[in-house]
Amino acid sequence: MKMITRDSDYAVRALCCIAGSKSGMLTVTDLSKELDIPRPFLRKILQILNKKRLLKSFKGKGGGFSLPVPPSKITVFDIVQAFQGPFHLNEHVFKGEICPHVDACVFKKKLDGVEKKVAKELRMISIASLLKKN
Repeated sequence: MKMITRDSDYAVRALCCIAGSKSGMLTVTDLSKELDIPRPFLRKILQILNKKRLLKSFKGKGGGFSLPVPPSKITVFDIVQAFQGPFHLNEHVFKGEICPHVDACVFKKKLDGVEKKVAKELRMISIASLLKKN
């Protein structure tokens, strides 16, 4: 089971790279070389980040990508949601429909608690916190 997909992982790495750059802006080519991610795949990720307003793009000569807000305002939770949708460990589906016992399900209640804890932890991890050296 993967809680964080490859797209989300690469997005976090790209945002950290941009936030840590001296100019605060990098091109797809620069990021691709720095992160060793294929350029077309990375471009797709950056376009999604731009569409979700977690990244800002500048076209033309001297263009590239930069953060639209301080790195402390972008969390791993934001990134995971941008690529993976709403955060759920289980959709409680049975035979293609919502389980009829979902309201009384002890397992669902336990999973809901785990989801809340994981979401809280992911919200506490900002791009800025990932740039700090331990």
